[in-house]
Amino acid sequence: MGKLFKARIGRKATRSRMGNGLVVFLLLIIAAFMAAPMIYTINLAFKPMGELLRFPPTFFVQNPTLRNFADLSNAVSSSLVPFSRYIFNSFFISIVGTAGHVTLACLAAFPLAKHNFPGRKIMFSVIVLALMFSPIILNIPRYLQMARFGWLDSYFAILFPAMVTTLGLYLMKQFMEQINDSVLEAARIDGASELKVWWHVVLPAVKPAYLTLVLFAFQGIWNDPTPVMLYITTESKKTLPLALTYVMQGGLPRLGSTAVIGFLLMIPPIAIFILTQRNVIETMKSSGMKD
Repeated sequence: MGKLFKARIGRKATRSRMGNGLVVFLLLIIAAFMAAPMIYTINLAFKPMGELLRFPPTFFVQNPTLRNFADLSNAVSSSLVPFSRYIFNSFFISIVGTAGHVTLACLAAFPLAKHNFPGRKIMFSVIVLALMFSPIILNIPRYLQMARFGWLDSYFAILFPAMVTTLGLYLMKQFMEQINDSVLEAARIDGASELKVWWHVVLPAVKPAYLTLVLFAFQGIWNDPTPVMLYITTESKKTLPLALTYVMQGGLPRLGSTAVIGFLLMIPPIAIFILTQRNVIETMKSSGMKD
């Protein structure tokens, strides 16, 4: 009986290794397809004009050059506003908007997840309903709202909508629901206030989730030039993605500069992902788990 059991275990282990090998092979194929656009964008930035215009195009650069970077530098040097100002505006708006969005989402999600108060279910239903609306249809109401507040042509017109989006609130609420209520009660019995419970118990428990939210929020704010186009008229307050779109409108002579722009714009989100990738993976692993 014992030998039969061991034999079955051995066969299961063998099938498991084969299955794991197949899964790894399929994941490598999927990863290759997902990485291909990023690798192609990097190669485009170093292609000379002849390779950029070649048909059919080649995937990898054959004669790498830095001429495209020099052309982009010459294009932005003629701007009335220093290029460093666009870079500062982009990082300032992205960092402050991300920090505000994550902080407000974590603060608002705690009572929604762990407190019972009148209207809690209705409020959460409104939040879920808001996720169904495209941000494009909110542009006109938001513009009227920013005009009423007197925030047009200011950083507040960009930062405020970025901080109060509902996606982060929904994500944090779902993860905070997984925290065991007995842990929170133990902290309250020890004399901790609700703010201390949130800071010392809740936030450490959902660290993978809010770091994942940092990645999503930063990427969304960094890559979206629409709020700047709608609310900002002063050139010195515009961001890097919008300024680079003006370079891209130069047509065929700016084709190399356009390739460099795509490469430069994806560097900050990739850097944020590298810093938070362990927590992003942890979030994906535990997103469907309940205590």
